[in-house]
Amino acid sequence: MAERGGQVRRRPWLWGAVLLVVLVAWACGRSGDTGADGTGGATGATGARGKPDASAHPSRTPTTPTPKPSPSSSSSPTTPSGKYDPAAYAPQVRARAAEAGVSPRLLMAILYNESYKPHDPALERAWQRYKPGAAFGLANMHRAAFDETKRGRAFAGRRWEELPDDPDLAVRAAAWYLHDLARQLPAHPSGPYDKDELLGLGYNTGAGNMQAFARGATPGSQAADYLARLRSNWDKAGQAVAGAGGD
Repeated sequence: MAERGGQVRRRPWLWGAVLLVVLVAWACGRSGDTGADGTGGATGATGARGKPDASAHPSRTPTTPTPKPSPSSSSSPTTPSGKYDPAAYAPQVRARAAEAGVSPRLLMAILYNESYKPHDPALERAWQRYKPGAAFGLANMHRAAFDETKRGRAFAGRRWEELPDDPDLAVRAAAWYLHDLARQLPAHPSGPYDKDELLGLGYNTGAGNMQAFARGATPGSQAADYLARLRSNWDKAGQAVAGAGGD
């Protein structure tokens, strides 16, 4: 509708509606969000959908601390469409993995696993309005996991809502989440999975399920799919972090 002087009336709500339609269409192809929350739509040891109980959430989960000047979060390779190459964040992955004492290759492989989802800040926030329990950031972290992980750490003052705008924070949170999961692994796992595979499963399904898999339990269909994708992304992840300065 035109106004006086030939000006067109702006409809701010229209852009929000367009974003919501795009995200709903994307969601139709997904059964649920994955990522670090202990549930994430992943199946547990018996194939049942993970439940948000105490056993599914590590006492300390990955949080994203205040980004230091080194890996700059201001130069984000994310495009307006939400498409991106996780390898573009190799410097942040190496720096934050070293800080948390975890494998940079594993951290990068998880970013590849989580790259199925658009990571444009506007799209993420529009989707979160439609689905309040959705995950945020490059590593698809849920609010409960972020809040648990940041407790007692230098980045305790950061907020989960910052994740879409701060890729370095998202990478850092994921690294510390893996750190906390590793502390909960049994000393001598009896299952068929190695440490990296168990941590990847833990990132997707929570610490309680990870411990069950370490004792020999069989992952459900969604967790098994996550593990298969982790394995398929392993070589690519290794090449990405090696390109950033080493293995």
